[in-house]
Amino acid sequence: QADVVIEAVFEDMAVKQAVFAELARVCKPGAVLATNTSYLDIDRIAASIDRPSDVIGLHFFSPANVMKLLEIVVPARVSADVVATAFALAKQLKKTPVRAGVCDGFIGNRILAVYRTAADYLMEDGASPYQIDRAVREFGFPMGPFQVVDLAGGDIGWATRKRRAATRDPRARYVEISDRLCERGWFGQKTGRGYYLYPDGARVGTPDPEVEAIVAEERAKKGIAPRTFTDDEILRRYLAAMINEGANVVHEKIALRPLDVDAVFLHGYGFPRYRGGPMHYADTVGLANVLADIRAFAKEDPLFWTPSPLLVELVGRGADFASLNRVD
Repeated sequence: QADVVIEAVFEDMAVKQAVFAELARVCKPGAVLATNTSYLDIDRIAASIDRPSDVIGLHFFSPANVMKLLEIVVPARVSADVVATAFALAKQLKKTPVRAGVCDGFIGNRILAVYRTAADYLMEDGASPYQIDRAVREFGFPMGPFQVVDLAGGDIGWATRKRRAATRDPRARYVEISDRLCERGWFGQKTGRGYYLYPDGARVGTPDPEVEAIVAEERAKKGIAPRTFTDDEILRRYLAAMINEGANVVHEKIALRPLDVDAVFLHGYGFPRYRGGPMHYADTVGLANVLADIRAFAKEDPLFWTPSPLLVELVGRGADFASLNRVD
């Protein structure tokens, strides 16, 4: 007799579809069937049952009792009343709801995958994971990207990378350092070792010389001569990757407006509040400056650093992201 059912099983399409087949059978007509998937194609989940209009994504952020953000992921065949129910439920749960379209990772995790890749490139090119984390913390994030990996568990990202391996662009650069750590069973805090060491169950890690040796080994294997990065250079690349993919997400209507990207990053990803979110921050430094950085980085890797069409368009007409938030 439940009005809303939220599925939260492991991130495996076949498992999700099996659960939804059972939910479609036992739940009353009109019950909302929600999935908490953080990456998978909800249109495919919905299409696998005979009541696709009841299916929606409710992506809670961990820990769900603390994190305010709720991505409400709207698949193609969902009914309007199910979407309305999802927003009403978010209000009841005192969550901050953000509407998202269907794609791999929705708003937040899709953008996260890109700026995490930028961090991996920086590490392989010469910055240490500890310098990158420090630079990101000094900007105002509570944790750097490699600390986040250790907290979440390196095996989570490893499973995602394996899932994406078959569809990965063969032209795209791929950094294997995280895979080397996972192959050793170094998954972060829960195993006492990841990018950092966590002796005796410590919550705060200490740098690991063995990790630095693995990084050096991987660079040597690829013939990469490490270079020095300033903290400012690290941040410019890290944030440019975040902003550029944020622009793509708006351009593709996965997020309705830049403000929604900012809400996701302020409430779910630790973006420093006083900086207003990545899109607002981009406006404050100037979109032309962000685009100039991206074009400079593209000389090294034109595939990864392809400027977002929306960013190019806004710079071309002297507009900013804030102009897209206004309702006439």
